[in-house]
Amino acid sequence: MATHPAHCSNFSSFQESLWPVLAAQFPPALLGNGMAIYHLAARERSWHSGIVYSFHLAVSGMLYSLSLPFLAAYYYPPKDWRYGAALCKLERFLFNCNLYGGIFFVTCISLNRYLGIVYPLRVRGRLQPRHAKVLSTVIWVLAAALSAPTFFFSELQEAEGVIECLGSAAPQRLREFYPYSLLLAGLGCGLPFLLTASCYAAIIRTVFRNPHLSQTEKRKVGMLVGAGVALYAFSYLPYHIFRNLNLWRRLLRPGTENCAVSRAIHATTQVCKILVNLNICLQPLLYAALAKTVHNCCGAGCGTGTAAEERAERVELQPAT
Repeated sequence: MATHPAHCSNFSSFQESLWPVLAAQFPPALLGNGMAIYHLAARERSWHSGIVYSFHLAVSGMLYSLSLPFLAAYYYPPKDWRYGAALCKLERFLFNCNLYGGIFFVTCISLNRYLGIVYPLRVRGRLQPRHAKVLSTVIWVLAAALSAPTFFFSELQEAEGVIECLGSAAPQRLREFYPYSLLLAGLGCGLPFLLTASCYAAIIRTVFRNPHLSQTEKRKVGMLVGAGVALYAFSYLPYHIFRNLNLWRRLLRPGTENCAVSRAIHATTQVCKILVNLNICLQPLLYAALAKTVHNCCGAGCGTGTAAEERAERVELQPAT
């Protein structure tokens, strides 16, 4: 990139090697989320709050997947943005908006499951679909508001005869962009991850203490819940950590950075972005498996033992697909 000294130039070469991966991720991400939307919209007869959040998560994932062909075409060597400044800003905005929208909906699903499994009788009849619809609207507005500064920072930049669509900011705006990026990492990723991990830890504790479930059922729930947390931890968290580390590297005075370290940080940031895309592909499968497993296990005997409590839990313990 043009923002690097001569001995650290041509950072685009690694990105250019990733275009086949981005192209390959597009079909499963689009089809997986599309099938989830179809299943929820066409086959679900009654929409409880978990279904509402899951529907919006699938919409977010499908909209996110639509940016992958543009990104793959952009990375195809020579890396050159051919779609104009307006589409550059729009693509970066949609990337962030659907990224953080997806994270927030994952958090809402986790909180919904936590309340339904850990406190089924307390929330019975209180978690109404209309509440989930209102909260979903708030989430979309919040994600759009957090992503709106992208329209200001993202721009085109000519470098070595090609046009770059900057996903962060130009050198003269980088010191303004860095605090904003840290804010996104904290509010858009760190805090939701802590909430999600805490909710699933409580769910696992409740399930493993349930005397009505077999060890096989408990292990199955534990493995799937652990997979959900691990998928979050190994995609969203590394992406935000290394993106901000890459920005910090760019803020160093010219001539003071180590070229080999800079290349490693930049390459790791790009790999982390690929992992985020992979998460979008796997989310529909994982949440469908988790929903079916927890529903089957809870139908087999979640609760304190009375028939009335078990009937209440069968209503409230249906995780999202």
